[in-house]
Amino acid sequence: MSLTIEVCLTPKLINQHTLEGKIAVVADIFRATSCIVTALSENATAIYPVSTMDECLKLGTQGMLTAGERGGIKIKEFNLGNSPFEYMGKVSGKEVAISTTNGTIALEKSKNAEQVIIGSFLNITATINYLIDQKLPVIIHCAGWKGAPNIEDTLYAGALVHQLIGHDYLAKSDSAKMALDLYRRNKNSLLKIALESDHAKRLKKFGITKDLDFCLQVDKYPNLNGRLMGSKIIKI
Repeated sequence: MSLTIEVCLTPKLINQHTLEGKIAVVADIFRATSCIVTALSENATAIYPVSTMDECLKLGTQGMLTAGERGGIKIKEFNLGNSPFEYMGKVSGKEVAISTTNGTIALEKSKNAEQVIIGSFLNITATINYLIDQKLPVIIHCAGWKGAPNIEDTLYAGALVHQLIGHDYLAKSDSAKMALDLYRRNKNSLLKIALESDHAKRLKKFGITKDLDFCLQVDKYPNLNGRLMGSKIIKI
């Protein structure tokens, strides 16, 4: 019997899905989950995603680094922003509290799943292999942008669906089929279509095109998985 794959295109729709007994793969490609995967690759001890700036700052008083953004702009009181490059060489052996516009909300709303893992193009093969090994139904939870779907997260969801249906998984929902179609139509030009998204255009205004290029690299960290365990994300 095939296992099912669902795609939730935005956290505002997550209540229409049952999370219990499933693995939720949370994706905020531009840029939160890409930053988290990068931080884990840089040997951060743990990442604590929180919904609000106040929660993040409170954890900062306990010795954690603080990181995140609102509207794509670094919060001035935080140690780090939401660029993967800001984590490089700065987080080894440290705990990081992170709060972002979209990604940490999607993580918070995924907590009722059997497992929550961190998805990005940077570690997509490790994610696929992990899901196949677990043999559980999958829901890909896209962070979107302020409650609306976006192209880059949907492309990532489609890429996962494309790989998993070759391993006895079944695309259950219309949103999974839509994501799969978007990916298949654009799999040879991921960067081009993703950079045409509204979210990418907003971020380009901040002069961070190199972040967008970085986040669309496939398998920069092919053996790295991150999992939310309680209140923290750790490398698995």
